[in-house]
Amino acid sequence: QVQLVESGGGLVQAGGSLTLSCAASGRTVNMGWFRQSPGKEREFVARISWSGGNTVYADSVKGRFTISRDNAKNTVYLQMNSLKPEDTAVYYCAAGPVGSYFNNWGQGTQVTVSS
Repeated sequence: QVQLVESGGGLVQAGGSLTLSCAASGRTVNMGWFRQSPGKEREFVARISWSGGNTVYADSVKGRFTISRDNAKNTVYLQMNSLKPEDTAVYYCAAGPVGSYFNNWGQGTQVTVSS
């Protein structure tokens, strides 16, 4: 199974930016980002197709976050701008064979946005 390793998390002030990276050990098809805050269920953030031509975002991040990928590097990115305290969560990278189905997960990276 392809291994997924996230990086780029950290502490940032509200209004700031962070870019998360997810390096895969092999080829992946659809890739996505999810997040989970304490006491809440894991929620979808964004996903991207193999070609990069199809992207989908949660309404809560639309216009602020951008997902992209570099297939030559087997890496997917999440550029996060205009961060809000409610974006604080552990962010997980995910891979899947089709559509919105994901069956392979990274260990997560913490993002904390201070007010």
